[in-house]
Amino acid sequence: MPHNPAWRPMRDADLPVVQALADALHPHHPESPAVFAERLALAPAGCRVLADAAGIGGYAVTHPWTGAGPPPLDALLGALPAAPAAWHVHDIALHPRLRGQGHASTVLQALLAASPWRRATLVAVSGTGPYWAARGFADAPAHPAAALASYGAAARFMVREG
Repeated sequence: MPHNPAWRPMRDADLPVVQALADALHPHHPESPAVFAERLALAPAGCRVLADAAGIGGYAVTHPWTGAGPPPLDALLGALPAAPAAWHVHDIALHPRLRGQGHASTVLQALLAASPWRRATLVAVSGTGPYWAARGFADAPAHPAAALASYGAAARFMVREG
């Protein structure tokens, strides 16, 4: 493993560590192991891990989506949309030891640059709306609203064009 943290493609073998990180970092937004496994299977090009000599300390899970609203929290997709219109940022999460070093912005830029769609979407939780707004995302209505509600009352659906 590299001494300096570096993003690399996520592999099936990484899923237990990704799940453990998700459980530790998002205790109020739990997701089952099947959700991460399915996202990796459906959109491997959108899944990355941040690794260094200490191991995996972060992950990014993104995938094609409709662009109108998010998938519900902890829900299997079954398949990607037949006519996706956006790249959905399901989650970018970093262990506290790796925060504040630009790693989230680096992977976000790389994943969005590789996307064939100009539109990107995400759900901001736990007060992260200002962070995402600083990266070009703006609040938008979510359809269906029930999907957004599954993330909690303070969740914000956000969209970035271009």
